[in-house]
Amino acid sequence: MIRVEAAQAITGAGLEGDHYSGRTGHRGITLLQAEHLPVIAALTGVEEIAPATLRRNLLVSGINLAALKGQRFQIGEVVLEGTSFAHPCSRMEEVLGPGGYNALRGHGGLCARVIQGGQLRVGDAVVAEGADVISSPDI
Repeated sequence: MIRVEAAQAITGAGLEGDHYSGRTGHRGITLLQAEHLPVIAALTGVEEIAPATLRRNLLVSGINLAALKGQRFQIGEVVLEGTSFAHPCSRMEEVLGPGGYNALRGHGGLCARVIQGGQLRVGDAVVAEGADVISSPDI
């Protein structure tokens, strides 16, 4: 996992260069809510969790990702549709230590399908279709 200032989202595939790009349309991009990082850290007994540790594509703040499941929303030029919750994988026990899997349950983020591709940039607003929900992601 590497942090970038911008990324290209490809319709129906995900992020250009991502290991999982093109494998399934419903999990084209994964998003993580920044507010959950301190909770996960507390549950695993560490001081801080680096976002890349959790293996999600976008880190966003100021928005309830769970509310976007089943909804279309836009980040920069990109239109996404929240498809399912991003559940933790068994590797979280290795990465976070004992209890890592359970610490991520309910805090794993959201999977989204790329409806309209384009450029994503750090600081782009997150806007839910038909609502005034706004946030800024870290990519």
